[in-house]
Amino acid sequence: MIEQQELRFRAGDVSLAGTLTLPRADGRVPWVVMVPSWLPRDRDGGWDRSRHPDWFADEQGAPGLFARLAEALAERGVASLRYDPRGCGASDGAWERTALFTRIDDARDAIGAMRSRPELDLRRTAVLGHGEGAGVAMSVAIGDPAIAAVGLVGASARSLRTVLRRGSSERARLGTDRRHPIVSALDDRTEELIERADRGEATMTLDVAGSAVTLDLAGWDQAFHTPPIALATMLHRSVVLLHGAADAWAEPGESRLLVDALRDAGNDPLRRVVEGAGHDLGGAPDGVIGEYVTALAARIEPRELPPVLVAIEEMGRA
Repeated sequence: MIEQQELRFRAGDVSLAGTLTLPRADGRVPWVVMVPSWLPRDRDGGWDRSRHPDWFADEQGAPGLFARLAEALAERGVASLRYDPRGCGASDGAWERTALFTRIDDARDAIGAMRSRPELDLRRTAVLGHGEGAGVAMSVAIGDPAIAAVGLVGASARSLRTVLRRGSSERARLGTDRRHPIVSALDDRTEELIERADRGEATMTLDVAGSAVTLDLAGWDQAFHTPPIALATMLHRSVVLLHGAADAWAEPGESRLLVDALRDAGNDPLRRVVEGAGHDLGGAPDGVIGEYVTALAARIEPRELPPVLVAIEEMGRA
């Protein structure tokens, strides 16, 4: 039986809401923290229609990517935390004012909050990032010696500047996701956003479904100057990648570049491309999700803990 626990944790100056999914097991279990992509998402990995209903087309869809991953992980004895990012779902804050470095700190705070849970094995931890969240996941893993494995889904290698340009062009050609007002608003003004950020301007206002949305450009500029491929050269962990062949946000060649960089750094990553699947892997069969999760779970091997985590571990046993 799978247990779902709704919770909140502190992340800097805000409180974020999430769901901890626990497998039925005796003793401490391995666990994964999932980091969402850049645009407004809910904790399940879907578009954030609850907090921003006018930003997205009103559609009934399949379960979100993170909800699917959480269930598959639990079936294999692995716990997971998925959370609403700032300004989305039930979390505090404002999505449009959240910088990249703040997103990285929030993911670290999520991991820190879970390390007090008696159900979780502090020596067997992984972090998984979707889309632009892949760069956040890699940043967190590089600085945290207790993280054993990294999962990357729909990850890009090059700068967000390049990915935005290529993606907006592809979506304009195919029409992918442009029914959502926030997507079409960003795509139509991608070049202006890039130019304003490069000039050091502080903000840019978009018209999204008739409402003015003011973006803080500092976070976009940070992402323009933090290409995931540079992070891959510093990441010495087991890495498992999954990419949809029909991804209109980060084409599959992006994750191939990451694989090459990871191998050059001495890693042995595993990558799979799913035919017919897009950025959210909605077209991926459950069996493919299961195989990906199995590969990730197999790589969550015990790590040596730094002294502070050893102390936390011992307090949990007391």
